[in-house]
Amino acid sequence: MTADFTDLDRTDRKILRVLQTEGRITNTDLAEKVGLSGTATADRLKRLIRDGFIESFSATLVPHKVGRGLLVFVEIKLDRTSAEIFDAFKREVERAEDILECHMVAGGFDYLLKSRVLDMNAYRKFLADVVLTLPGVRETHTYAVMEEIKDTHVLPV
Repeated sequence: MTADFTDLDRTDRKILRVLQTEGRITNTDLAEKVGLSGTATADRLKRLIRDGFIESFSATLVPHKVGRGLLVFVEIKLDRTSAEIFDAFKREVERAEDILECHMVAGGFDYLLKSRVLDMNAYRKFLADVVLTLPGVRETHTYAVMEEIKDTHVLPV
């Protein structure tokens, strides 16, 4: 049986909330925050990882410090939809390191891409060298972000 959200108790949820914002917290400090012993906290953490509630741990970089200050979203319409095109498109997107996210969506277009680039010149190159070379692309619409109001990975648990 696969564990799901209903299998989490209040303490598990508290551990997940803390780890989303303090991924480098020590087990001792985490135990103190959730009101358990270090051993009990470590056991719960291992179970949360094993059961797939925690996918990975990583550092969040400051985009403009690493030359990726311009955030863009790109709507993509395909020229036709078929299993072969979807598979080919997916394979190429997975290989493109400049594409941070790609979502197949329902509505007026087929995919929504998210990318971060240095500036508009870099975006133009990304559009020509990456986006327009993806299999089946018929049309694109780009939205350059002027101001980021909220950007979070923290899920309410």
